[in-house]
Amino acid sequence: MPQTPDPAGAAVSPDSLDAYDFTLPEELIALRPAQPRDAARMLVVNADKPGTIADAGVCDLADLLTPGDVLVANDTRVIHARLRGVRRRGDAVAHIELLLHKPLAKPGHWSAFARPAKRLKPGEIVECDHALMAHIVSRHGGEVDLRLEATGLSLEDAIEVTGEMPLPPYIEGKRKADERDEKDYQTVFARTDGSIAAPTAGLHFTDKVLQSLADAGISRETVTLHVGAGTFLPVKTDTLADHKMHSEWGEVTPETAKRLNQARDAGGRIVAVGTTSMRLLESAVDDKGVFHPFKAETDIFIKPGHTFHGVDVLMTNFHLPRSTLCVLVSAFAGVSTMRRAYLHAIESRYRFYSYGDSSLLFPNPLDSASL
Repeated sequence: MPQTPDPAGAAVSPDSLDAYDFTLPEELIALRPAQPRDAARMLVVNADKPGTIADAGVCDLADLLTPGDVLVANDTRVIHARLRGVRRRGDAVAHIELLLHKPLAKPGHWSAFARPAKRLKPGEIVECDHALMAHIVSRHGGEVDLRLEATGLSLEDAIEVTGEMPLPPYIEGKRKADERDEKDYQTVFARTDGSIAAPTAGLHFTDKVLQSLADAGISRETVTLHVGAGTFLPVKTDTLADHKMHSEWGEVTPETAKRLNQARDAGGRIVAVGTTSMRLLESAVDDKGVFHPFKAETDIFIKPGHTFHGVDVLMTNFHLPRSTLCVLVSAFAGVSTMRRAYLHAIESRYRFYSYGDSSLLFPNPLDSASL
C-alpha cells in the first residue's frame, strides 16, 4: 500500500497507527456544545476538488448539498448507562461504578465496565439504588457480565431513574454530567433507547437547519445503530490489520432501504450524519450500491482500501488520534488529506470531539494513501 507523508516529511504507512496520530492542545477539547447548536463551525474537505479544505459553518450545510440528496441520521437515544453503587461484604463496603455497554441475549443481562473491577466476584451484588440491583455473573479483567434486577419499576425506568448520562471519558475526567447534558447529549433525531454514547454529528442539528435542508430539496431518513463503549477505545495494536473491531447492533428497515435506493436511482447522493450512520449504511449495501434491510450486529472496520458503496458524503465531528474513527474518515477523504485537514483545524482553533465542531467530507479518490 502506498505511503503517505507526515507533516514532518517522513513517510508513514497507512496501515500504521502513526498515520492517524496528532497532538491536540487540551484547550481545544470541547466540554460544552456551541450555543445554539447550529453555531458550530464546519470544515469542508474535498468539496471543490480533491485535497481542498475550506472553513464554513453548520448553518451552511444546505448550500453545500444538492437537491435530491438524502441526509441519513442515527436515531439512537443515549440511556443512563453509568451506574454507581456499593458492594457489601459483612461490614466492608466498596463503592463501585458500572458502565453498561452491551445488552446480552438474556433479558436484563448486560456487559459492563466496572471500576474497580477487582473488588467484584461472581455472585456478589452491587446495590445501585433501592430500585436497582446488579448481580455479578462473571468477571473478565475490567469487564463484568451482570443481571439487573429492578423493584417497583420496569428495568428501563429503573436505569433511567438510577443511572447517569455517560459522558465521554475526556469530559467525565474534567466534570460530571449535569442537568444541561440531559438535553445537550441527545440529538434531535433520538428515538430508540440503546446507546451509551451519542452519535455526535447529529448534535449540531436544530429545527432551523432541518428546515433549511427541506427548503433546499434535501430529504431525511433515519437508521438505528446503538453506540457502544468501543467508540472510545484506542487501537492498541501497532497496525490496523491486527485490530479487532467492536460490534454494535443496528437496523435499516425495509422501507428506509427502499427509499434510499429510489433516491440513488434518481441521482441523489447519500449523506451520512456521523460515522455510526456510515458504518451501518456500508453494512447494509451490496457491491452494486443497492441497500438491503439490515437488523443485526455489525463489526465492520472501515480503513484504507475499503470501497464505499453506500455513502457519498459524510458529516462528522473531529475524532481522537489513533482511533478507528480517525481511520474511517481518512479512508473516506484521504489519509494525507485528513492529516492536513486536522492540522488546519488545530491551527484554526476548531473545537474537538463529542461537543466540538463539525466537518463535511467528500471522497478523495486521488489521495493515493487511501487506495
